Amino acid sequence: MNLSQLKPPAGQRHHKKRVGRGMGSGLGKTSGKGSKGQRAISGFSLMRGFEGGQMPLHRRLPKRGFTNIFKKRYAVVNLGRLEKLEGDNFSPDRFLELGLINKLGDGLKVLGSGELTRKLRIEAHLFSKSAAEKIRAAGGEAVVIGAVPKA
Repeated sequence: MNLSQLKPPAGQRHHKKRVGRGMGSGLGKTSGKGSKGQRAISGFSLMRGFEGGQMPLHRRLPKRGFTNIFKKRYAVVNLGRLEKLEGDNFSPDRFLELGLINKLGDGLKVLGSGELTRKLRIEAHLFSKSAAEKIRAAGGEAVVIGAVPKA
């Protein structure tokens, strides 16, 4: 095989449409845009959802529900993931450092999914009931810390 003899499959490459290059080209003068109107002027760009002046569908449909602006978004860690990690002392900064959570948000919550067999000291803003029970049953300590520092 010679690299200089490679060619794309038939029909893959198309010639660029050259507009505004004279009457003989078939796309001269108005360049395929017609005579007048909104779409014929230079600089025209169609707004997404525009329906020619008719009230767009997204404005005709009724609004539903609401967004709770007071909703809290917690970073979540399961006990099953902590079992596999080295060390016995965990805090939100350590979780960020290990890559277990991407951002703290409104705080760190530890959930009880998975088994815990070793003694751990975990600092978090919230613990689920099952997580706190499993940590204490394994001889560990679940420490509730205060508010999240706003960064």
